[in-house]
Amino acid sequence: MALMITEECINCGACEPECPNEAIYEGGVPWELNGETHDPISDDIYYIVPEKCTECVGHYDESQCASVCPVDCCVPDPKHQEDHATLLEKVRKLHPDQNFD
Repeated sequence: MALMITEECINCGACEPECPNEAIYEGGVPWELNGETHDPISDDIYYIVPEKCTECVGHYDESQCASVCPVDCCVPDPKHQEDHATLLEKVRKLHPDQNFD
């Protein structure tokens, strides 16, 4: 399951540099995937792009954004439920030059 950032976000930005998939963007900033630019998901708060979020599977044992968030607003996104195998496949596509077992 991808993570999401709730409205409780205080826009501190602690989460953005921790994401190994570069799935977190500041509100109002367009996001990019495979050379294509997309409109921001949120204009007001930081947001996580579900297509790029792997809950840090393949990189870390726990989601880094959630571990550094001072207000605990990085939570599972019920609209994007994925099992471990799906998340692992996603990280392989995002980082084809790396080996994830």
